[in-house]
Amino acid sequence: MSEVTDIVVPMLQRIQSQLNRMSDDISNLKEDVLNIKVRVSLLEEGQAAMNRRLDHFDIRLERIERRLELISA
Repeated sequence: MSEVTDIVVPMLQRIQSQLNRMSDDISNLKEDVLNIKVRVSLLEEGQAAMNRRLDHFDIRLERIERRLELISA
């Protein structure tokens, strides 16, 4: 029984060590993905704000063109 224990215990310890490292790596990946999600959300918000501004420019341009009688009302 001692021989089996001498062989199995070190193997199990190595496996546990590898699992612990994998768990740490997964935790780091979760944090990284969360950070990426936050940044993508901020980019989407910025894009939406830019689109709203561009829409306003379009409306303003139409008003200017009407005032200058460049287009029909």
